[in-house]
Amino acid sequence: MANHKVTPQVKIISKPEDMLKTIYTACRTCYSADSPIKINESENANDKEKALKLIQRVISSGHYSTIEHIQVSYAISGISRACSHQFVRHRLMSFSQKSQRYVQEKDQFDYIVPASIANNEELAKKYDEFMAATTKFYIEMTEKGIKAEDARMILPNATSTSMVASLNLRELIHLSNLRLCTRAQAEIRTMVKMMCDELIKTEPWLKEYLVPKCEKTGFCDEDKSCGRKAKRGLD
Repeated sequence: MANHKVTPQVKIISKPEDMLKTIYTACRTCYSADSPIKINESENANDKEKALKLIQRVISSGHYSTIEHIQVSYAISGISRACSHQFVRHRLMSFSQKSQRYVQEKDQFDYIVPASIANNEELAKKYDEFMAATTKFYIEMTEKGIKAEDARMILPNATSTSMVASLNLRELIHLSNLRLCTRAQAEIRTMVKMMCDELIKTEPWLKEYLVPKCEKTGFCDEDKSCGRKAKRGLD
């Protein structure tokens, strides 16, 4: 029998060929009398070391509009509906998600098992039995003429989903600052870490920005801290 317990898969399917050059052009345009075309075609725009120094200085000053020109698209699968519900709350992002209305389950649906449940043998067994029973009832309804859009009402938050998600670099940094925090749920933390790691493979300079917010601010502003950093205003 096929294994229907799935884990996240993340892959970049689209991003600018020369991210640094694009950001550099945006940065220099704000502070130069030259046209963006001339800046983009200049030798400095092709000097990655010089471009990066300017970009780091501009970002550190809080001039984030310059990195909004970078759009990255991800193909994501093997996450739960609970995770996707958290994910789509983020703004300035675009989502195209697998529809439970138009995609009818023909067999046991794929689902996610949180580690806290998987590590409890007794509860894990009951969890799998529940998923099997839910599938059986779902299929019974669809076989008796109930539309998938109505039968889906019994599908749990654990049901696996897939999507294409696109966002600009400013939002990706914001997303990582929030969702890499240990206070975020483990599943979305894992997914966002995979998103960041995929981009860092080709853009290693982003490693210092795609971090939990406490690494950025130097303190923790959560009500309940993990202890990684001191609370704001405390030694």
